[in-house]
Amino acid sequence: MSDIKGIQKTEKPSVELKPEWGIDGDAHAGAWHRQVSLLSYEKIEEFKARGADVVNGSFGENIIVEGFDLKALPIGTRFVSGDVVLELTQIGKECHAHCAIYHKMGDCIMPREGVFCRVISGGVISEGDEISLLEE
Repeated sequence: MSDIKGIQKTEKPSVELKPEWGIDGDAHAGAWHRQVSLLSYEKIEEFKARGADVVNGSFGENIIVEGFDLKALPIGTRFVSGDVVLELTQIGKECHAHCAIYHKMGDCIMPREGVFCRVISGGVISEGDEISLLEE
């Protein structure tokens, strides 16, 4: 989480997600389509293997998920974790001002690997919770 946009997020053991708003206390929360950002654990690890010194939240991601090729999922895909339901609304983003990672590494994975969701159903997600695709 972070209380302003455009900076590294601070890792929290759990977050509360509010329907049609996002993560309580996060700068990206609001009545829009990019309430929560997801990034793949595997893509972060690949980036680290290239020499990047990054920690959870370095890319501005809200939630790190494992086992999904996020950018290959269609818009409208829904994720579920406990009571929380997220709907994929955007794949990637335009990077207007290059971040510190880009300036150090010459690359940043968030613009092409990160995805954005809106919160359909709220609740709490904690580190280690399972997240899966909601089959409709």
